[in-house]
Amino acid sequence: MATGVDRRGNSRYDTLFFSGMALFILASVLVGFAPTYYLVGVFKGPPVPNLIVHVHGAVFSLWIVLLLAQTWLIGKGNAELHRRLGMIGFCLACLVVVMGVVVATENLVRLYPLEPGASAVGWKAFYAVALSDILMFSVLIYFACRNRFNPTAHKRLIMIGTLAILDVAIDRWPIHAAWWDDRMTPLVCIYPLLLLLMAYDWWSTGKVQRSTMWASLFLVVVQQGRDPFGHTAAWQGFAAWVYAHSRWMPNG
Repeated sequence: MATGVDRRGNSRYDTLFFSGMALFILASVLVGFAPTYYLVGVFKGPPVPNLIVHVHGAVFSLWIVLLLAQTWLIGKGNAELHRRLGMIGFCLACLVVVMGVVVATENLVRLYPLEPGASAVGWKAFYAVALSDILMFSVLIYFACRNRFNPTAHKRLIMIGTLAILDVAIDRWPIHAAWWDDRMTPLVCIYPLLLLLMAYDWWSTGKVQRSTMWASLFLVVVQQGRDPFGHTAAWQGFAAWVYAHSRWMPNG
């Protein structure tokens, strides 16, 4: 007897769904960064501050391109080339983590002095937000690599790991509203995508996959806790220490 669970063996559905997710991620990045990075000359936006930010943007962009390429290869049934590119993907993920930490620290050094008042509480708290993206990405991609021989878990962890760093693009969408900030964008954009993934799991496999559940819970807990944590005395002191020892970095 045919049941809904039989759809788990049909890669066509996975190809359509995960390709759609990857295309949404690409569109989000293009919309968010076109005015200030990709098409800065067209939109007359502020110039990219320095080489560090340029390199970070290039590495981040390559990760999105690789995500699309890997999704396309699986859809075409070219698993061998997908595995070979996976090694490049692991190295690129490491670069995403390194450059993410570097550019977050560079932002702290460059923008900390611009906040009125000597304490600059806001930028020190935002440093926690920036580093939390890198923490979520690194943890989820690590487990995705460990599960590379389990395609069901692997593709979900890769996708959720990429969603963990997508807020930096969505925050920059041209939505001019006071409520549109790094606290609201996960609620409006990221969490609905996680629910959509859970719904797809249920429809295609008859249950929500364990990898989807724990990765989504991890992402939500970190995102909801990072702003309060960033305002604690311990984090404020740590961020001030980082600033004091990182002022050698180029800031313009």
